[in-house]
Amino acid sequence: MSAEAAVKFVTETPVEEIERVKAWINTEEYKEKNFAREALVVNPAHACQPLGAQMVATGFEGALPFVHGSQGCASYFRSTFSRHFREPAAATCDAMTEDGAVFGGQNNLFEGLENAYALYKPKMIPVYTTCMPEVIGDDLTAFIKNAKIQGHLPEEVLTPYANTPSFNGTHIHGYDAMLKSILETLTEGKSIEGKCTGKLNLIPGFDGNTGNLREYKRILELFDIPYTLMADISEVFDTVCDGTYRLYPGGTKLEDAAESVNGKATIALQKYSTTTTMKWIEETYTGEKLTMPMPFGIKKTDEFLLKLSELFGKPVPEKLKEERGLAVDAMTDAHQYLHGKKFALAGDPDYLIGLVTFLLEMGAIPYHILCSRTTKKFEKEMKALLATSPFGATSKVYINKDLWHMRSLLVTDPVDGIIGDTHAKWAARDAKIPLFRIGFPIIDRVNMHRTPVVGYNGAVSMLSMIANKFLDIKDETCTDQWFEMMR
Repeated sequence: MSAEAAVKFVTETPVEEIERVKAWINTEEYKEKNFAREALVVNPAHACQPLGAQMVATGFEGALPFVHGSQGCASYFRSTFSRHFREPAAATCDAMTEDGAVFGGQNNLFEGLENAYALYKPKMIPVYTTCMPEVIGDDLTAFIKNAKIQGHLPEEVLTPYANTPSFNGTHIHGYDAMLKSILETLTEGKSIEGKCTGKLNLIPGFDGNTGNLREYKRILELFDIPYTLMADISEVFDTVCDGTYRLYPGGTKLEDAAESVNGKATIALQKYSTTTTMKWIEETYTGEKLTMPMPFGIKKTDEFLLKLSELFGKPVPEKLKEERGLAVDAMTDAHQYLHGKKFALAGDPDYLIGLVTFLLEMGAIPYHILCSRTTKKFEKEMKALLATSPFGATSKVYINKDLWHMRSLLVTDPVDGIIGDTHAKWAARDAKIPLFRIGFPIIDRVNMHRTPVVGYNGAVSMLSMIANKFLDIKDETCTDQWFEMMR
């Protein structure tokens, strides 16, 4: 065979055809075809279950997250957290390969647990699964029991575990499953009839904003309410840089979590990422138990603070009343920059409910609302929220759709901006609109996870970010060299 005959020629697509397709994907015809697809997901606005499980596992003192699955999966979870928080994300795995897929992963788990304990001496090793062990049906209950019986791991080492298949649910479901397992393990035998710690158990849910967690703690400290913040990642993923590496830099103290079963009250601030956990808490814990919306904007923050006041018999601190007045003033000063503007939103269900609440308070229009994997219950709740304001009259809710669906919406039915995580940037660019980065993950900007978006201070932060971006665009695109200084 000649050298010429051996050459594999590449068929080049004509420039005209490329331009035709680029124009076609912006049409109503393409949008109809796009929304008709069922067997393909393009750029989903969610991560997989074990990532959420790792978030929880990281949030407890001395805990070493342990992935029962492949090395590649563990690297994905760790890199996602490291890119979002710009911090190390400690975790280990038992590195299942083809052998494990055929014969099961018990031997991998034995060796992995033994090495992890010998090297890192964790107080707790939360174990969670990826696709491979779930597909072949590995029995974690038996595997972990056998590991202790055969001496691979000391009996006293806490090993809560959760089945978190990547092919089902999202990161919020993995968060829920792992949190329930950890609390079940820590509180076993700790419930004492008649005992009350006087504490509030606060469960923030899956939240990649460490500033939010610090805002919750600040509010509770202003109230002088003793509390246990469950799965507290604020010191783990936002720790000091002083030249010393700390493998276990923070997290909820295990003894505090163990005593939480005897708490005065338990509040979850995310309904959809704590569903099974709160159902179990309702049956197990003493004291008041309730789930509230995340305190976005004025009204929802008011409701949160008033509930704290009611539960603990303490007046709302003057400092928080002052912050409310400042937030209302800031919203009054800047409402004209958001009033009447249309927004698209994509993200987790609890975050979306909070963000829509804030936009409606500002007189903005949450026009396209997309949640890439959720239930009809969320759709019904969102529509009920939209019905409370005239600014929600034209809004549309899209469930179980992805960011490629969102792109079709943006180019055929335009809005002024989109709110979401980094993965929405390509749709925003194609639609030539700004992306306001709120959610998880934010991997193309720095330090945004340190600024709270909840509470009165969070409302001011969001308002300032959105309004000032619109003003930046106005100034950057103004053709008049003598454009006004006052906007």
